[in-house]
Amino acid sequence: MPRRQRYLIALLLALAVAGSISYLWRTPQATQPVLPPHSYAKALRQAHDGQPGAARVLYQQLQRDDLPPIRRAALYDELPNYPSPQALKLARLDLEHADPLVRRAALSSIRRLVPPAQRSLVLGPLLEDDEQSVRFAAVDALVGLAPDAIGLYFRPLQEALEQYQAVLALKPEDAEAQVHLARLYLHEADYPQATLALQRSLAREPARPDALVTQMRLLERQGQHDASREVLAKALAQNPDSAFLQYQLGLWLTRHEQQEYALLAFSRAAELEPDNTDYRYTLAVTLHDLEQVEAAQKQLQTLLDQQPANRRARVLLIQYWKETGQLQNVQVLLAELERQNPDDPLLQQGL
Repeated sequence: MPRRQRYLIALLLALAVAGSISYLWRTPQATQPVLPPHSYAKALRQAHDGQPGAARVLYQQLQRDDLPPIRRAALYDELPNYPSPQALKLARLDLEHADPLVRRAALSSIRRLVPPAQRSLVLGPLLEDDEQSVRFAAVDALVGLAPDAIGLYFRPLQEALEQYQAVLALKPEDAEAQVHLARLYLHEADYPQATLALQRSLAREPARPDALVTQMRLLERQGQHDASREVLAKALAQNPDSAFLQYQLGLWLTRHEQQEYALLAFSRAAELEPDNTDYRYTLAVTLHDLEQVEAAQKQLQTLLDQQPANRRARVLLIQYWKETGQLQNVQVLLAELERQNPDDPLLQQGL
């Protein structure tokens, strides 16, 4: 064989060997995860704004296993507006998530998805969760329910409640913790202990609104209605522009069958905090109870204009439109709901 051909063959072999070594030693490219059709940020925004397809993309995000806990937990803030068997199934799965933040978020969502009578069946097991914060969140979700609603979880609830109270009692300098402790005692009708907890809170922060409102409820529960009204009146005199206190005044007046005056307080609360959904919703209910149905409908429509995803307001407005026979408006609201969440239980009921 001619020398020139031998050199050519040797050169080709050398190049082939070098190429093989380069291929064997190269760093393999990481397989890129296939992302869902909608990004997390877009899905969250779509759910928050009540856009068409919101439930589908929200469920889709909750089926992912690559979300950081804080992002996963944020999805559960939106889920109660999109109820369905699938929504409950996804939330129940995350009651066993490895991260306590996600378990607490799923618990909070289920608290709004499930009626009180069924709540303990779903959340009761969390009373024995390994993480203290999850156990205490379960207590907050279940305390105050009727014994029949608590059922088999009565004893675990009492044990977790006692642990919760013991932990809060170790924080006498924490005004917020003492208010919470007072509320827990109030649920049990343990008025002396509730009084002591409130005294500790108010000693630290004499004008603390939630402490004063809890004190008002404590007095009211003991039949001291004049004293409870005086506590609330004093708090309002110190802070007349507090939407929270105006709202609490409205609730007090409602409990004492003075709805005409309660309406003024609820109106003031909604005026001071126009974006507060609870205040506007309660104002609408009070207007309806006082047979001012058109005004109630306007309040709910305003709420939906601000928050199209607000299912609670949508369901109530549908009810009010039905009462006045305006079925065209009902159909519009139902059509919007179907675009948001075609599996919503309300849609199965029709008109």
